[in-house]
Amino acid sequence: MKILMLSTDQNVFIKNSPTWERMIEYGKLFNELHIIVYTHKKLGMHDQELSKNVFAHPTNTQFKPLYFIDAYLIGKKIIRNSQFLVDNAVISSQDPFETALVSYFLKIKFRLSFQIQSHSDFLSPYFWKESFKNKARVLLGKWLIKKADGIRVVSERVKRSLVNILDVPAAKIVVLPIIFDLDSVKHYPIKTNLRKKYSNHDFIILAASRLSTEKNIGLAIRAMAEVMKRNPGSLLLIVGGGPEEKKLKALIEKNRLADNVIFEPWTNDIISYYKTADLFVLTSNYEGGARSPIEAMANGLPVIMTDVAPANEFVINGQNGFVVPVGDWKALADRINQFIGMNPTEHNAFSSQGITTADHFRTKAEYLRDYQASLEVTLDSIFKNSK
Repeated sequence: MKILMLSTDQNVFIKNSPTWERMIEYGKLFNELHIIVYTHKKLGMHDQELSKNVFAHPTNTQFKPLYFIDAYLIGKKIIRNSQFLVDNAVISSQDPFETALVSYFLKIKFRLSFQIQSHSDFLSPYFWKESFKNKARVLLGKWLIKKADGIRVVSERVKRSLVNILDVPAAKIVVLPIIFDLDSVKHYPIKTNLRKKYSNHDFIILAASRLSTEKNIGLAIRAMAEVMKRNPGSLLLIVGGGPEEKKLKALIEKNRLADNVIFEPWTNDIISYYKTADLFVLTSNYEGGARSPIEAMANGLPVIMTDVAPANEFVINGQNGFVVPVGDWKALADRINQFIGMNPTEHNAFSSQGITTADHFRTKAEYLRDYQASLEVTLDSIFKNSK
């Protein structure tokens, strides 16, 4: 089987990055894998051969509105030159928006199977409210989802949204959470010990996230102002960067939390942070299937998260963590205080439950098997629909 993938993830071109390595692994499943990546011309990227049958193609677009045209023209050339045929090829878009639009037109042109991958809960009302751009994406996504021959989502919550809101047939949707290498996480050596690094604090709360609007890190900061009234020795450590950083630092200053809320840039040693913190918080307004809570639980770190995926799928309220309403800083503060007040036996029970949950997560080999199957199902569906 041959795969044409359309993506916006430019890390494909960075050798040994997680994305680069994942594409190499995908290539072992197929005869050919071509990835078209939306890139700007000023980046000066070139076609790359990642392995003997995996190829990355930048669009090198001068103006953003032309991404679609450039990607379409590259896609046509690949399909013709590599002899993509209706019985041996699938087009896969990495989102139901910009990349899916080009994928759909290529499907129409060459009558190939078309899969959409949805990594976010784009039907969440919070996604709609965030920006005009998101509103346009929702409208586009609703239309394109129904044109796909197969759909891959990363959580049951996203599947339910598509079935209940858009009446997408459940049989068309494959739930496949993001790849997670549990063994490497479990055996990762501690390089940074947060309890030693921040020894003047008696309880460390970790938030590891891009600092963007949808992640709503401000919720954790507002909750921390309340937590400080009962637990002044606690620390909120925020690891990551992004466009909201300046705004968030202003919020810290406003609440006089400079000694108890600290920023660090993103680190490749994040597993050490999971292993040596006391609690992990995820405050997003929406998610498709967040990876960080699973990684935290695999390392025995209890989780409090807002009611977004994978809440109530992997993070079970009151068993291996707590789930609070989206945007409710008071509920978040109450649960943090509850964790801080737990005795060691209670805390360890949450840790153990989290590890047990993570142990049931797909292995890397199982994920790759199911990923291949999701594309095979998409390829088969075009023949079933034609009968």
